[in-house]
Amino acid sequence: MNKDFLWGGAVAAHQLEGAWNEGNKGPSVVDVMTAGGQGKPRIITDEIEDGVFYPNHEAIDFYHRYKDDIKLFAEMGLKCFRTSIAWSRIYPKGIEEEPNEEGLQFYDDLFDELRKYNIEPVITITHFEMPLYLAKEYGGFRDRKVIDYFVKFAETVFKRYKNKVTYWMTFNEINNMMDYSNPIFLWTNVGVRVKDGENPKEIMYKSAHHVLLASALAVAKGKEINKNFKIGAMLSFVPIYPLTANPADIMLAEELIRKRYFFGDVQIRGCYPNYALKEFERENITIGIMPGDEEILQNGKVDYLGFSYYMSNTVSAEAKAPDADTVNIHGQLPFQVKNPYIKESDWGWAIDPIGLRYALNVLYDRYQIPLFIVENGFGAVDTLTEDGQILDDDRIAYLEAHIKEMKKAVEYDGVNLIGYTPWGIIDLVSFTTGEMKKRYGMIYVDRDNEGKGTMERKLKKSFHWYKQIIATNAEAL
Repeated sequence: MNKDFLWGGAVAAHQLEGAWNEGNKGPSVVDVMTAGGQGKPRIITDEIEDGVFYPNHEAIDFYHRYKDDIKLFAEMGLKCFRTSIAWSRIYPKGIEEEPNEEGLQFYDDLFDELRKYNIEPVITITHFEMPLYLAKEYGGFRDRKVIDYFVKFAETVFKRYKNKVTYWMTFNEINNMMDYSNPIFLWTNVGVRVKDGENPKEIMYKSAHHVLLASALAVAKGKEINKNFKIGAMLSFVPIYPLTANPADIMLAEELIRKRYFFGDVQIRGCYPNYALKEFERENITIGIMPGDEEILQNGKVDYLGFSYYMSNTVSAEAKAPDADTVNIHGQLPFQVKNPYIKESDWGWAIDPIGLRYALNVLYDRYQIPLFIVENGFGAVDTLTEDGQILDDDRIAYLEAHIKEMKKAVEYDGVNLIGYTPWGIIDLVSFTTGEMKKRYGMIYVDRDNEGKGTMERKLKKSFHWYKQIIATNAEAL
């Protein structure tokens, strides 16, 4: 790994900040999501309801504790820290003429604290944090007007932090909305709820067109503000393997992987891919392209591709396609089957380190722009020993195996990789389930699924292991 490689850690504002209604912050789409877990999905409520537990409201209280937490990140040796700017901290409803100065100042202080320890901020402009008002009053990105509100927000933070942030991404896991059968994805990605009688795929693609335009306009605006900005896309990338050498399995995997590639194809190439145009034509889908839209997409291409990698999927043409309501939040696909060569986590996610090397190669071959692994991690139940230690050897084994494959992709295959920020560097609220017991961090936070606990931070065994990885630039692996 080169000496400038960005070893870091990743989080999202809504999963760790808390202080959901402090500092003049408005409610976001995640602030009306309940806790789930134990087979129960997270529920989206219309309003903040009394007596209902919303785990993101307090999260791990990073808003008040960030200085102490960043001191721990510095002790670990982080070169960068990936987080997001909560949209509704800056524009509480999303439509205000002037931004909320208290929210802007919070991120000024946060970035200054990171810079004090020479930690590079890597910032997602919005990570499932649309103001609730925009979702309720405009239907989120189904309304073209919301493009302008997002671009204004992006321009505000670009100008404010132009000398503090270099690496940006526009939308987190923008392609999650392709799993539109699960309402959580459309809600969190674009603030959309599908109404009875609507074609959910068409609503998704129309909203996707607007969010792609918003991203492209933001990229172009950012380059006007600071030509040295590096502005990227961010995909959830889950490779899809054919179960067998049966050509039907291979072609099925090829068609399904387009769900992963579609947004990257547009954001990186600046135009809609032919397979999507044929799908629109075949299914009579109108996405609302207006004069000038193609030029906007072409002029707003990203500089690099950030992506999350947790697992791979495997499909078989002979498997039964599940009904729409059984396609779950773990990214399950139609025709998905278990891969007999891969173990799974307690949450059913395939543990596939070689899949990361494969992902790096196929993405770099496809796009030929720098890549950035901005999420990779192992969700597990951590337990304290009698003397208060957290011996998370399974997490260490998972991360070590993935870093080894990452190194092969860089040093053997020649992939251009900017950095690696495992998710989440500190325990936080799980996006998929709203739980705390599904822990990813290398720093333990004393908080449970019901929101009880002292919030005390403890260093896990993985903290010390990752500190050595960074200090040695992974040369020992």
